[in-house]
Amino acid sequence: MPVVFRLEGFRFHFYSDEGTPLEPIHIHVAKAGADAKFWLFPEVLLAYNRGFDARTIQRLMSIVEAHVNEIEEAWHGHFG
Repeated sequence: MPVVFRLEGFRFHFYSDEGTPLEPIHIHVAKAGADAKFWLFPEVLLAYNRGFDARTIQRLMSIVEAHVNEIEEAWHGHFG
């Protein structure tokens, strides 16, 4: 599970086995038993949320939007 970065206690990561065929670029976010998944393109969209409140999801979306390039680079660096 490559961790792209940690911020505010959240772990931003993806899994090495992201489906066959490989799913489009996205990021998982986890903290204290809650997790969410965000698609990055064509815009940042929530794929699912398990346990975060609406305010936290909005904060996470802002963080993901601010780090899209870093996430995309990490994705391509890992998957080629």
